Amino acid sequence: MTSNEWVASKIKALCQDNNISINKLALSACITQSTLNSIVQGESKNPKISTLAKISNVFGLTLSQFLEGIERESDILG
Repeated sequence: MTSNEWVASKIKALCQDNNISINKLALSACITQSTLNSIVQGESKNPKISTLAKISNVFGLTLSQFLEGIERESDILG
């Protein structure tokens, strides 16, 4: 699993667990719908840390908490 696939999967799972639509997440995180769609569909190869932090905050997570486990589940570290 690539890092962008991992991030997309994490966002989808958090949305499902919290009963939040992708559209509502975009609005709550103050990011554009197209940016979030690009991340969730795996098209964004390198989402900005600031964008991921905004998404994390909507779920009450720090960026570190959001990214916890990524090194085990993806090839981000090579």
